[in-house]
Amino acid sequence: MEPVHFPLDISAIVIDLDGTMLHTAPELTEAANRMLRDMDYTPVSQELLMSYIGNGISWLVKRALTGDMHATPDAALYDHALPIFEKHYTELLLNSKPFGGVIDGLDAMQAAGFRLGCITNKVARYTEPLLKGTGLAKYFEIVLSGDTLAEKKPHPMPLLHAAEFFGIPVEQLLLIGDSLNDTVAARAAGCPVFCVPYGYNHGEPVDSLFLDAVISDLSAALPLIHHV
Repeated sequence: MEPVHFPLDISAIVIDLDGTMLHTAPELTEAANRMLRDMDYTPVSQELLMSYIGNGISWLVKRALTGDMHATPDAALYDHALPIFEKHYTELLLNSKPFGGVIDGLDAMQAAGFRLGCITNKVARYTEPLLKGTGLAKYFEIVLSGDTLAEKKPHPMPLLHAAEFFGIPVEQLLLIGDSLNDTVAARAAGCPVFCVPYGYNHGEPVDSLFLDAVISDLSAALPLIHHV
């Protein structure tokens, strides 16, 4: 791959939700542990549960049940557990708060003329109330949840769909995320990707990922991009 030359020519920015804009781990891990307690399973440390976040709720539930990043539990057990998790998570959902610098970063991006979208693997019934409840919904022209399209990250489909929605070449679409899912999706779509270091990359540092830049917060993206 050719070396990246900054600033990048960008027309629109799409941003991940969990671990990038919102600190949702406390609520996700608490819901998982409440589920485990209800099922007479031993609770798991928040640190371990945090490493299970990033591929959507179904995988978080599967990993919490098995204690394994890749194992799949018995289907009947999973079908029993999922609604228990969902009940607890719904109760806790709106306790999540934006990370520091998120509101300032979104304001600065809008002021600079960038069009904005949110792309998350979280299902729409959680994404929409979260964005509204945290005051973030007003920033985004398009929101793609994990169940909006036929595929979700790390598949490139959401990024290609967003570029088409904005009417721009995918090369002018910047993804800002926090995990391997984001970088794999961006590379498959052919768009640039920046990652924040404070999110949920299965406990691994993001600077080992195939990305264009690590940024301390959303505002730190602006010196690296030029509006076209």
